Amino acid sequence: MPLFTWNEKYSVLVGAMDEQHKKLFALINQLHEAMGAGKGKAVIGTVLTELLDYTRTHFTAEEKVLEKFGYTGLAEQKKEHGIFIAKIVEMQQKAAAGSLTVSMEASQFLRDWLTNHIMVVDKKYGSFLIEKGEK
Repeated sequence: MPLFTWNEKYSVLVGAMDEQHKKLFALINQLHEAMGAGKGKAVIGTVLTELLDYTRTHFTAEEKVLEKFGYTGLAEQKKEHGIFIAKIVEMQQKAAAGSLTVSMEASQFLRDWLTNHIMVVDKKYGSFLIEKGEK
């Protein structure tokens, strides 16, 4: 059973960003499902690498569109994104060192961060971008 099921409460009202967020949900669900099957340790490194690569792409796209329209919350976005990247890198290092708890730590962090980031920080830019004509 997936940890996250996309629904409209997560929507930021901008199609491209919603699609990218759905991909992040899928990556988190991949880790969660592997953990449920007792394979968390086996996949954690791969999932974290894919997550890191994809979030860098997503964060760059998000920041670019926010900068294009002069979004005043861009600095907050960049700060949050930097925190996320640093935490994923830290977890990659723990996984490489053989940590037995990193899968659980990653799952908890990703669930909390993604939900709070989308529901609080990202939601702020949705209506702003709609007003600017971004869909």
